[in-house]
Amino acid sequence: MTHLPNRTIDLDGQEYLYFSGTAYLGLPHNPAFQNLIQEGLHQYGSVYGSSRNGNLQLTIYEQAEQKLASWAGADAALTLSSGMLAGQATVRQLMLEGYEFRYSPDVHPAVWHLPQVDIAKETFEHWIENTLAILQTTHQKITLVTNAVDALRGKLYGFEWIKAVPEDREVVLVVDDSHGLGITGTGGCGVWERIPKRKNVRLIVTASLAKAMGLPGGVIFSDPASLHHIRYSAYFGGCSPVAPDHLYAYVHADTLYADAYERLQVNISQFTDSIRDLNLLSFTDNYPVFYSERDELYPFLLERGIFIYSFSYPKPTDKANTRVVLSAWHTAEDIQKLSAACRDFAALYL
Repeated sequence: MTHLPNRTIDLDGQEYLYFSGTAYLGLPHNPAFQNLIQEGLHQYGSVYGSSRNGNLQLTIYEQAEQKLASWAGADAALTLSSGMLAGQATVRQLMLEGYEFRYSPDVHPAVWHLPQVDIAKETFEHWIENTLAILQTTHQKITLVTNAVDALRGKLYGFEWIKAVPEDREVVLVVDDSHGLGITGTGGCGVWERIPKRKNVRLIVTASLAKAMGLPGGVIFSDPASLHHIRYSAYFGGCSPVAPDHLYAYVHADTLYADAYERLQVNISQFTDSIRDLNLLSFTDNYPVFYSERDELYPFLLERGIFIYSFSYPKPTDKANTRVVLSAWHTAEDIQKLSAACRDFAALYL
């Protein structure tokens, strides 16, 4: 392909409806959002070739971080040039502080402290039970690391179990919200609001901004003290910052984000109402990812002019993951065509 996917793509001269990717709010192809980026480009240029800790500071970073923190409901925010970097800056700081890491199933590599780590081969619920049991006996400094969303299977994780962490144990909870920020929570504000706050649990939420938010960067939400340590680490100081023209667009795009969120919710409702009875796709209400164990759904839909997500992730040796991903850029007619094809598949094979 020689162009960025939109609601449709062109492959070998044939047009397909595109139900893949992670541009949940459809912002990369939103003309008004592109215009804001152009405005930011004229004011700030394409990149800021300096350290955020240098002796010249651009105010757009502080403006965007204050806006992000206020929207998410967090105490403070810190931006970086990718979600991967946000995760790595976080875990590297916690390594310096002497923490051990306990990972939940399918946690994203962005928050691994090593290139390869031991990931729990159990359900998320069993991981919670085992984790709470370990916290009753261990004296290690523990960081619990998890995703906010199982985006591969369209499932949001609950966090009420945090209330069961023993009061005499101080732990850190790191949550990757890359597939939740912008589309879950009140108005898309993400996971922060639904995690119970405990005095003995230090909360750090990391996220990519390159998915729903449409920005080439990442963000860390936490308390000011934790972010201060990350901000003034050598790791952060040596990083190039997120491009300021895109942060300018973010600061001025309140209406665009709100409109896209509402359009996405309409699309989700239309699709879920039409396929809920099929037993073909697993999903969570109001979330745009629909998982299927039937990998043959991919070629079936492809023959009908519909391109969906189906490949191994995060490693090429992993089992293929087949899912339908909705975006704000889809039309009611697009959703109707997808629904009809899914119903055809179910009638033939289920």
